[in-house]
Amino acid sequence: MKHALNGQLQFIASDTGQLCAYVKGQGRPFILIHTINASASAAEVRPLFNSISQHRTVYAIDLPGFGLSERSDRVYTPRLMTDALHDLVKHIQAIHGTQAIDALAVSLSCEFLARAAAEQPTHFQTISLVSPTGFKGLKLRQAAEGATYGLNWLLKLLKGPGWGLSIFNLLTRPKVIRYFLNKTWGSTDIDEEMYHYAVWTTRQVGAQHAPLSFLSAQLFSADITHIYDRLTQKVWMSHGTRGDFVDYRGKKRYAHAENWRFTVYQTGALPYFEMPEQFSTDLQQFIS
Repeated sequence: MKHALNGQLQFIASDTGQLCAYVKGQGRPFILIHTINASASAAEVRPLFNSISQHRTVYAIDLPGFGLSERSDRVYTPRLMTDALHDLVKHIQAIHGTQAIDALAVSLSCEFLARAAAEQPTHFQTISLVSPTGFKGLKLRQAAEGATYGLNWLLKLLKGPGWGLSIFNLLTRPKVIRYFLNKTWGSTDIDEEMYHYAVWTTRQVGAQHAPLSFLSAQLFSADITHIYDRLTQKVWMSHGTRGDFVDYRGKKRYAHAENWRFTVYQTGALPYFEMPEQFSTDLQQFIS
């Protein structure tokens, strides 16, 4: 078993299956939530895990279907991911008390964090969203509560005999993983340690199940504009200017909201890898 982060492993019993979280540091708790892709894991938040743990107790979760958390054959949905975050909060509160928690998520997982914060507003003090989904273009995503863009026919096809695993194996060849990381960074100067863990984690039993739900859009919320509208906590949204994830025109909706603030970095989609000191300083100023 290979660890994504240099921290204590905690395995948490949950209705969403066994969850894994890496824990390090002392003080008030802080949650980190990785992205969603074919090779996702807590390894994607390593710079933040190391910097925040110098001041706080940081919990970096492997979401259901990823890393060392349960990877059973089931449909992975926003509801499942959000409930996993609720269960992580319960675990943390049992240890640290019922104080509100600061949390940061990246990319699609920002939707799960926002939903958890909207459903349990007293559990979260601040919400940091790095390169969040739901802001591309100006089209609002205001479907009925809980609706997703999931294509059930596609998921059924992907889960057909041999298809899904074959497609997953093609998408997680080392050269392909590097290709997608280059697109995330907007350059070839990617983090090699993260790359090597991405290759390793895709070779584990059950690694294909959550990504197949991702490929069939089961994890994308069709109601996320409503969820972002409901956030009452202080919200910090940040993103880069390079790579495939640079269209955030939808943030104009919150440009004049008193609880939202924005930072743009001259980086790819994971600015804390490229500008760790500046990002850490900005984050500390926000949460304090």
